[in-house]
Amino acid sequence: MKKAISTLWSVVLLTALLVGGCKKPPPPMSERIAKAWSAESVKEGSTVVFTKGGAGNTKPGYSNFKLTFLAGGNVTYSELDNNTFNGQWELVGDNRLILKNLTPQPTGTNGTIEFTINSFSDTRMVLTRTTASVKTGGTINEYTLSNP
Repeated sequence: MKKAISTLWSVVLLTALLVGGCKKPPPPMSERIAKAWSAESVKEGSTVVFTKGGAGNTKPGYSNFKLTFLAGGNVTYSELDNNTFNGQWELVGDNRLILKNLTPQPTGTNGTIEFTINSFSDTRMVLTRTTASVKTGGTINEYTLSNP
């Protein structure tokens, strides 16, 4: 009898460990990125020009910078000068983000802006624009974005 109870407890414990140890894989990045993101800090070239809540920001307009990824692949993009653009977004792998068919077309972009995703979590991501920004004097910019 003791052996049967001991065996039963062993089976229950093993089952509990197996079920508890099997975590569901996280949702794909395309689902995790689909929310509103705002600038936490911005570098133009190697110079930090904006830090959220910073008193000495040389470009306080970056408080307007937002990327809102909507269902169905739509995006709303607001730049530092508070101009807003609508279009579509696409992920290529887990490290390339493309905003395309932006209307109106942001200056010097032909309606497409690409970013490299340097790091990503559910509440923070770091993007580097792959082409120079005309609006910032031809710099390659790095954006640290947060949600909420």
